[in-house]
Amino acid sequence: FVTTLTKNNFTLYEDDKQQEIQNFSRETNLPLTIALLVDTSQSVAPKLKFEQEAATNFFYSVLQEKDRACLVEFDSGVTLVQDFTNDSNKLAKQIKTLRAAGGTALYDAIYHISDEKLIREMGRKAIVILSDGEDMSSKSTLQQALEMALRAEGIIYAISVNRGGFFGVGSSKEGDKILKQLAEETGGRVFVPFKVEELEDSFQQISKELRSQYNIGYFSSNKARDGGYRRVEIKVEEKGVGVRFRRGYYAPTS
Repeated sequence: FVTTLTKNNFTLYEDDKQQEIQNFSRETNLPLTIALLVDTSQSVAPKLKFEQEAATNFFYSVLQEKDRACLVEFDSGVTLVQDFTNDSNKLAKQIKTLRAAGGTALYDAIYHISDEKLIREMGRKAIVILSDGEDMSSKSTLQQALEMALRAEGIIYAISVNRGGFFGVGSSKEGDKILKQLAEETGGRVFVPFKVEELEDSFQQISKELRSQYNIGYFSSNKARDGGYRRVEIKVEEKGVGVRFRRGYYAPTS
């Protein structure tokens, strides 16, 4: 995370039209609200133990006293296993109860946790997904899941469990593509660990990125209150520096 950038280093566009940056600040050590979504479908049954270990390690590694996290499992349906808490021990205890069965309702899990939980929360919000990315059971579509995550201002980070050599089962390029799209559209990213030891580094990167961000605000030149999707692009004028950001938002309707 580069800490020396200023407002003048950034250029912001909405639907290809440059916008004037009105507010700019660097935020650090932010409290987090995290929803951890664990895929417990039959397709990941051989990887469930890894997922449980990864989920437990994630909470112990990332969660601080000022943070709140919930645990969601999804197979053919979506279940809130543990509501928001800052108690890692309580979350770890519930992780041990997870069992693999049924299909995969990834999109439903994202949609419901965004609509029923995250949209009501304030501050920095993240959805962390442990999955192979293959949805087979959702009533929601990929686009509907993305839209609801954007409306809830949730940043999606995904940890793929697809690597064949690591898990002893086949990998899914299509599943990884889905996870990548979900993450990138909301300003997050995908981690594809080849060995267990890489997980800790992934968790620390997620924590660091979520707690240390630049906050850029502007008043859109498009005054229409039509509920439409507005595509956002941010460019940084600094050699060797990349930027991740939420790719858009939905305009208000009233």
